[in-house]
Order: sequence, then structure tokens, then C-alpha cells
Amino acid sequence: MYRLQGVKINDKHIEVIVRQMLQKIEIDEVGDSTYLVGEQVGKLEYEAENRKLVAKGERPAHGKPVLQGITKASLQTDSFISAASFQETTRVLTEAAVSGKTDTLNGLKENVIVGRLIPAGTGSIVAEFRRVAAERDKLVLAAEAPNEALTDERESA
Repeated sequence: MYRLQGVKINDKHIEVIVRQMLQKIEIDEVGDSTYLVGEQVGKLEYEAENRKLVAKGERPAHGKPVLQGITKASLQTDSFISAASFQETTRVLTEAAVSGKTDTLNGLKENVIVGRLIPAGTGSIVAEFRRVAAERDKLVLAAEAPNEALTDERESA
């Protein structure tokens, strides 16, 4: 479509769009899974569930990729912030609020929207450092908590 109109676009961009459009799998055989025939699930969830079933010696589910339109694929992302930035902003944000959703900000787009470092390149390293530092802070605070209780008791005596 773009090339027909004279717009130059690299194949890698087309690949990203097509991958997004093929992110859902329609279940046609449930095996020993909890899926229903005709249910559409995310590709990553489908693969993880099948790995668990195979590891337990059970029958995996079978399905086929579903080609969704760009709009529908964009609105069915795990991130409601990313979905709201595309189209139907009011509806997406209202549904997220009513259902009490939280956005974990795992993707590039939602991190750019809220002004955080993106989880790629040096941004992913910085995020990992922050996570490790936060864990260490929790350990230090947990270790200091009993000492503070003793100090408070001594001061009140």
C-alpha cells in the first residue's frame, strides 16, 4: 500500500506490523488445556501454556494464527496506555479504570508516553540496575527495622 503510493518503507517496519497483526492464536483443539475451541489467545501465552502441558506429559492445545486488522491488533495489546494512544482513547481508558487494570510499562511505546527510559539498549541496563538497587534497599531496610524497634524502646525507658 505504501509503496504503491510512492512512500519508501523498509521491510523491517512491515515485519513489525505484520507480527503485531498475527499476535493472536485461535484454538481449534484444546488438548488438556483450559482453553475453549474458537478462543483467541496471545501467542506468548499460548506457547507458555503448551510448554507447561508438555512438561507435565499432557496434550498441548493446537491453534492457528489469526490475521487481525491493524486497529484491532493495536487495541488488543497488554498495555492499556499503548492501546489508548492509538484509537478509542476514552473507551480504552474507561474500561481500564472500571476493571482496575494496572499497566506494568513493559513495552517501548508506553515508556515513551510516560517519559521513562525505554526497556532497550542502555535503558534496559539502567532499569536492571534500579531493580537490583531497590531489592538491596528493601533488604537493608528490613535489617534495620528490628534495630529501630530496639532504639525506640530504649529511648522511651
